[in-house]
Amino acid sequence: MDAFKDRLSQRAQDTTRPALAHQSRGRALSEAEQALASAMMEIMGAGEQDFGKLAGELAARGLVAPVSGRKDWDQDLLAQELAAVNADLDAAYEEHGYGA
Repeated sequence: MDAFKDRLSQRAQDTTRPALAHQSRGRALSEAEQALASAMMEIMGAGEQDFGKLAGELAARGLVAPVSGRKDWDQDLLAQELAAVNADLDAAYEEHGYGA
């Protein structure tokens, strides 16, 4: 079992196959989607787990929502944006398959 884990770890460290870096995406993230993902990682990384407060922080930062273009984030808008982006990524994956 340790040999298997070691091999998985080696493959995860392998940077010679950059095409597989985002193999589960059917397309690259847009600039707005990447900005949302980065902001969410930063906010959640600081310990905030409540989506209402997370949305409030996105609004305070003036972050533009990737689908609607709105900046008046609340918990409902956050849920709508995440669902819409996820649905679009799923559709892109269906159309283009493995790897963006």
